Amino acid sequence: MPNFVTSRWVADFLFGFGALFAIINPYGLAFIFLDRTRGLSEDERADLALRVAGYAFAVLLASLFLGSQILNFFGVTIPALRIAGGLVVAATGWSMLNATSGAAGPHAEATADLATMKRMAFFPLTIPLTTGPGTIATAIAIGISRTDSLDAMFGSSIVSLAVALAVTAAIYHAYRKSSAMARLFGEEGTSVVTKLSAFLLLCIGVQIIITGTTDVARTILDGAPHNVHERLPVRSSR
Repeated sequence: MPNFVTSRWVADFLFGFGALFAIINPYGLAFIFLDRTRGLSEDERADLALRVAGYAFAVLLASLFLGSQILNFFGVTIPALRIAGGLVVAATGWSMLNATSGAAGPHAEATADLATMKRMAFFPLTIPLTTGPGTIATAIAIGISRTDSLDAMFGSSIVSLAVALAVTAAIYHAYRKSSAMARLFGEEGTSVVTKLSAFLLLCIGVQIIITGTTDVARTILDGAPHNVHERLPVRSSR
């Protein structure tokens, strides 16, 4: 029995970590983070990376343990979360794609000082760029899947905590090493990867919007026949 429980915990951890890591893609976002923080020194970027990772950890924990309750409290649906977050993600990707390269103001946000970047650490660097609506929705789904049994809930809660810690560590490592990755690719390679990442970010934002809009449309269509039926007058058999 202990071996079975342990193997299930490992399977749950691998599933949760794999799903969230694939959606966040921290090493792909590292070039986005570097582009946003190009005016900072190595130590300042490391400090900001730690701050973003801390915020991401808090978002993941809240989504895993309280996500559905928070959304229900504010009356926010998952489709609304996806559409709003997708708009912000798509707008960020679009602005990065159209940023001009040159000495005179290539990245207005990126050349800001550390104090300004710290104010941007939660929004937009953490939400929605790092832990966006897709990440939050996935974390909420993982949290909802936990069993109601007290003993199993304790174990699954430990697994969820471990998943959040592991994903956060990956985010910090990727952002902390973003400049080293850029040096590995070189200036031209980094520019290409950054533009490609910006385009993918735009595509991800559009896809999130499409998913949210499809969910809304499906809900409307599913309810339409019942509503129409209810509005139809009852005809007499005569």
